[in-house]
Amino acid sequence: MTLSGSALTIGAFDGVHSGHQALIRSTVLSAQRLGVPSVVYTFDPPPKALLCGARPLTSIGEKVARISALGPDHIVVARFDAAYRARTATDFIQDLGRIAPLVIWIGSDFRFGSCKKGTPELLAGYFDTRILPAVCCESGEVVSSTRIRALRAAGRVLEAERLEGWSELLPFRRSSDNGGHHATA
Repeated sequence: MTLSGSALTIGAFDGVHSGHQALIRSTVLSAQRLGVPSVVYTFDPPPKALLCGARPLTSIGEKVARISALGPDHIVVARFDAAYRARTATDFIQDLGRIAPLVIWIGSDFRFGSCKKGTPELLAGYFDTRILPAVCCESGEVVSSTRIRALRAAGRVLEAERLEGWSELLPFRRSSDNGGHHATA
């Protein structure tokens, strides 16, 4: 995909939990203000699945459906494999140039490139980069895919669902299809 301008958010978006939703909504709002398309750039499988053996919270089809429900104009799904993992931070930044982001929204823990050498500060050297503060739950703990995964493993499904933030919004069913339309990188 090549664009002449965009508002972009990048992340694994595993589970598309309430923190991810805040990033995507910020991106969509920025795109509307700037008059450019909004783009969500994500990965399949989520990097932690390849790097740490973590089981994804959702299938790629469900992830794309959840992201689509938040209204971005485009979803880019990059295949995260050993070759992609070996790419440098500079390679990744050059690829982003095709999308021509006028603004990029990321979480405070976002890292990219081989050995996670790409930092928010590096990205900000090339693009207007906005860092969304961590979203916390009522107890003050940060909402994260890792925390949701741990809650599910402990049988605390209702707590996990509250952090995901989807139970009130849309009834999603688990699926293994690719669902929806999205680009691959």
